[in-house]
Amino acid sequence: MAKTNLILVRHGESQWNLENRFTGWVDIPLSPKGEEEARSAGEKLKSYRFDKGYTSVLQRAIKTLEVILGITGQKNLPLERDEALNERHYGALQGLNKADIGRKYGEAQLKIWRRSYDVPPPKDKTELNPDGVSESLKDTAARTLPYFEAKILPDVYAGKNIVVAAHGNSLRSIVMQLDNLSKEEVLELNIPTGVPLLYVYENGKIIEHRYL
Repeated sequence: MAKTNLILVRHGESQWNLENRFTGWVDIPLSPKGEEEARSAGEKLKSYRFDKGYTSVLQRAIKTLEVILGITGQKNLPLERDEALNERHYGALQGLNKADIGRKYGEAQLKIWRRSYDVPPPKDKTELNPDGVSESLKDTAARTLPYFEAKILPDVYAGKNIVVAAHGNSLRSIVMQLDNLSKEEVLELNIPTGVPLLYVYENGKIIEHRYL
């Protein structure tokens, strides 16, 4: 069976990434730098051809893939959007500045809320979180991985080349599974914005993975 490619791309920098704010499910656009990162990703992927694309329902991921496909000449690629690929929901922290949270609660607590596997942020109801929702990485994986396994992996196993534009934590949960990372190892995993991550499959197994 021929080799197939799975490309994972974290969206380019968003306006709230630039402002060092927790974004989560708030639908914030790319910053000018983020648009440039998306263009850079497109340039790196010019030699790749895809059969289908997947994104979250948030505009920063949708726009990133749109820019990539424009540069690679694949604007008419079949696409599927699903909130299963959305960023982790940061609960009451959404919209707040990370440095301010660090000063108020301490850097150790900030790191737990940002990087821990199974500790969710506060669930208080706020204007940006009226339903009092929040997710840990474990919670994010619980919605992202079933979708990945039901929709995306079967395409890859069927010999299709797939590109996924999503978010830091939805992609962390996918990479955690693909790379067999422990709960401790995933704490230090940071996926950079706008840098394509290539997984090459052959006979249903990963034979290579690297950033482009």
